[in-house]
Amino acid sequence: MGKIIAITNQKGGVGKTTTSINLAASFAAMKRNILLLDLDPQGNATVGSGVHKSQIKYSSDQVLCNEVDIKEAVIKTTGGFDLLATHQELIVAEMQLLQLPQREQRLKTILDKIMQKYDYILIDCPPSLSILTVNALVAADSVLIPIQCEYFALEGLSGLLNTVEQIRGTINPKLHIEGLLRTMYDGRNRLALDVSAQLLEHFPERVYRTVIPRNVRLAEAPSHGTAILHYDGKSQGALAYLALAGEILRRSEEKRN
Repeated sequence: MGKIIAITNQKGGVGKTTTSINLAASFAAMKRNILLLDLDPQGNATVGSGVHKSQIKYSSDQVLCNEVDIKEAVIKTTGGFDLLATHQELIVAEMQLLQLPQREQRLKTILDKIMQKYDYILIDCPPSLSILTVNALVAADSVLIPIQCEYFALEGLSGLLNTVEQIRGTINPKLHIEGLLRTMYDGRNRLALDVSAQLLEHFPERVYRTVIPRNVRLAEAPSHGTAILHYDGKSQGALAYLALAGEILRRSEEKRN
């Protein structure tokens, strides 16, 4: 059975969508069956995966509102992974969800139908604690938190960890922290070094050894509708996300053993 990882941070601009796309592509390059679910109404994971919004036949809003089966809505990407695309209509669906019974568990019920097909399902969450994010946390086995090494990122982290604890204590007892990922890291920056050191001090078992550097090629890749692995596979960004995928797989193996 596959594993569902919600990639989330209530603070925007921390590399959440970049991580979702590039981790999906890196897993796919390692011959894993991957579904990336774009649950952010901005649709950046959709566009960054090479799917133009005007080409979307079925999207996440229709799936969440039971207008179409998820198996019909999933599409193949050039990055080697499957995608449940989205667009701004998800904002309307979000409001409709609030009126539906068992609104927090809609996504879990949907993903239960296709779990056997995938090794990993990655969910790119919106940068807010909305009903969409709650659905992702209820459906997920674990949470991967991208963190930019700056002061305000640490403040936001405590709030997100509290949210995870609340979800685990009320609706989803299996939910746990998959890991904390340092993104847009610049080792020449003293603040980045200090924040990184604090993360390692307070969460020694949760912080990934892999660090995602600031990288121009990594920032360019989404505008070309592709993951960094296929845009510039020798860049520091591509090598970092391959290393992250490898580290996650190794941790999973260690837990099983």
